[in-house]
Amino acid sequence: MTELISVILATYNRPDALDAVLRGLSRQTERDFEIVIADDGSGTATAQVVKRWAAADSLPIAHVWHEDRGFRLAEIRNRAILRSRGAYCIFLDGDCIPRPNFVATHRQLAEPGWFVAGNRVLLSRVLTERVLCGGAEPETWGIAEILRQRFSGGINRITALLALPLGPLRKVNAARWRGARGANLAIYRSDLDRVDGFDAVFSGWGREDSDIMVRLFRSGVRRKDGRFATGVLHLWHPENDRSALSANESRLDDAIASRRTRAIRGLSSLDPALVDPALTPAVHWPC
Repeated sequence: MTELISVILATYNRPDALDAVLRGLSRQTERDFEIVIADDGSGTATAQVVKRWAAADSLPIAHVWHEDRGFRLAEIRNRAILRSRGAYCIFLDGDCIPRPNFVATHRQLAEPGWFVAGNRVLLSRVLTERVLCGGAEPETWGIAEILRQRFSGGINRITALLALPLGPLRKVNAARWRGARGANLAIYRSDLDRVDGFDAVFSGWGREDSDIMVRLFRSGVRRKDGRFATGVLHLWHPENDRSALSANESRLDDAIASRRTRAIRGLSSLDPALVDPALTPAVHWPC
């Protein structure tokens, strides 16, 4: 695969975490990619982080924002897709730090007719504080430091940070959507258009990533495993508000039963016009 890649980076009022993730993206060995910030209504602190990185780094960075009206991850991802220029989209959460080979490895794994589902390592609260307030840069760590952090409780596992040439084993779960997460997910833009992107009927936390994978399967796209290749470092945060989870699970059940391939409120439902950042409060790690 030689086309431009778009890294679509979802964020909401965590400018310190976003700063760490953009630092990781600035260190990529692969340089033929753009960054599109999918901002679900953050305040000006986030806009300032984006502006600083856009001025400091050679990578193209776009900031796509909409008004804060609750958790609308599916919709803001769709807005970012419309703004993107790449033939291949990598979806990354704004609290998941990529290692230097992240984009290059996703490029190597890209294959028409397949999406790639990666995984993550969870950082402890103490280690997250070191990253956000103490200057720790876990994306640069070698195996010795990774092992030390595992045995001291700083990370929950090391397997997601190992690199193994799995070959055909990457397609063992070709028709399985369970266990895959939108925090580290790569999909061809043509396949996103085919299913009309994410479905914005999913509001509140949960299941919008499962829904798009179900519809991708239904349209003939299969899952390729990005484990032991594309693992990211997930910063600790309090558990998300899950009050909408039950309703979203019902929406997912309806989508599975309906046999639909296209979103009810997808890419085609949006005006692609961009919105400028607004003046709303931002939450910082208490350094």
